[in-house]
Amino acid sequence: MRKIAMTIATLLLVSSCATSPTGRNQILLYSDDQLSQMGAQAFAGMKESIKISNRPVENQYVQCIADFITAQVGPEVFDGEWEVVVFDDPQVNAFALPGGKIGVYTGLLEVAENQHQLAAVMGHEVGHVIAHHGNERMSQGTLINVGSQVVAQTMAANEVANSGPIMAAIGLGLQVGVQLPFSRTHESEADEIGLELMARAGFKPSEAVELWKNMEAAAGGQRQPEFLSTHPAPQTRIDDLTALLPAATPLYQASRSRPDCKQ
Repeated sequence: MRKIAMTIATLLLVSSCATSPTGRNQILLYSDDQLSQMGAQAFAGMKESIKISNRPVENQYVQCIADFITAQVGPEVFDGEWEVVVFDDPQVNAFALPGGKIGVYTGLLEVAENQHQLAAVMGHEVGHVIAHHGNERMSQGTLINVGSQVVAQTMAANEVANSGPIMAAIGLGLQVGVQLPFSRTHESEADEIGLELMARAGFKPSEAVELWKNMEAAAGGQRQPEFLSTHPAPQTRIDDLTALLPAATPLYQASRSRPDCKQ
């Protein structure tokens, strides 16, 4: 088991070839063009399968916030015009995709009480794009699959007893020990990047903390334990964002923007 874990860990380590905006080593196997094409295809599919809001005020409100947030994104991330779509769906969520795509669900507008709170979510989602998290997750999945196949073939060639249960145990160990913490790391990193984005755009960073209080209330406490979740617990996010406010607040105070996006 130790050799198997070391084999997969070695594959992950030798493939690290980039650094995230917060200084973390990353695995990026795919090109920006590939990710942009995938993002465009996924976005087109969603527009066909999910109802799009036709309420002008709602669309103008979301577009207004998106314009201020994306104005803070460098051309090395995306140098075109961002496409923003409001999906008429009750889920409390939003997303951003490589290639300049942003989607916001109308359910989120019920929980994000003002422009600052919605900017916190949109900044977070754009933060995922800036930090190449989609590329990183796909790359990690590819390497884990390759490593698992190598291990399975090695055990079969050596007629290892109980190889089925061993592979199942490896799969669970990778999920709980590698993939889930990795996802939580992405979420925390996107929170940090998003907080800076919203502050530079002229939105109040303190409202990011209030947003997560609202999100916790909306969830009604129905959440998995943090170690089994892809996302940090709301209280963890509240604590982390609160700790980041001393660095974000001066950016907000120095910003020349003061958005007035109204719903």
